[in-house]
Amino acid sequence: MSDIERRIFDTGRIEIRKGSPGANATAVRGYAAKYNMLSEPMFGFREQIAPGAFDGVLDNDVRCFFNHDSNLILGRTTAGTLRISADETGLMYEADLPDTQAARDLAVSMERGDITQSSFAFRIAPNGDTWDENEDGVIIRTITNFGRLYDVSPVSIPAYPDATAGVRSLEAWKSAKNSKNEAETAQKRAKLTQFHAAKRRILRLRNT
Repeated sequence: MSDIERRIFDTGRIEIRKGSPGANATAVRGYAAKYNMLSEPMFGFREQIAPGAFDGVLDNDVRCFFNHDSNLILGRTTAGTLRISADETGLMYEADLPDTQAARDLAVSMERGDITQSSFAFRIAPNGDTWDENEDGVIIRTITNFGRLYDVSPVSIPAYPDATAGVRSLEAWKSAKNSKNEAETAQKRAKLTQFHAAKRRILRLRNT
C-alpha cells in the first residue's frame, strides 16, 4: 500500500523562460504548492500546507517530470538541472529543459497557454499532519511536515488527487475522535451516576 500522494493546487500560472542565444536555452518555473491555501474538497476533507512544511525535504533527490511520467524527465536536483526552494509563499521550482522532443513540445504548449499548472508527489512525515473540523463542519487537514518530496511536474490535465494515504490518516483521526467522544461520554455518565447515588444517600439519611 503506497503512501505517495499527489496534489494540484491553484498556484498561479507556471512560466517558460527563454535563455539568450547559445545559452542553456529554456527553463520552466513556477510554484508547485503554496502555503495556507485550501484545496478543493476531496474524499471528505480539504487540505492546506503550513509554512515551513517543505523545509525538511529541500535536499531530497527530486525529479521534474512531465505529467508525473518518469519516461519524460525534465530535470533532477542532484544533476543541477532542477532547483527547488521554499520561500514565504510556498515551494518554488525551476527546471532547465533538456533538448528532447518532449521538452520542446512542452515549451511550445506552455508558450501557447495550453499547459499552465503544476503538481507534486510526496509522502507525509510521521505525525506530519493535523486534523480539525471548522464551524461549518468541514474537515481540514493541515500538512505540517513532509517526509519525502518525489517529483514536481507540469501537467496538462489535472488528475484527481491521489490521496489514499490522506484518507487513511483521516479515518484514523475520526476513529481517535470517536474513541475520545465515547470516553468523554462514558466519563460524564459515570459522574452523573455517582451524583444520583450520592443524592439518594443524602435523601435516605434525611429520612432516618
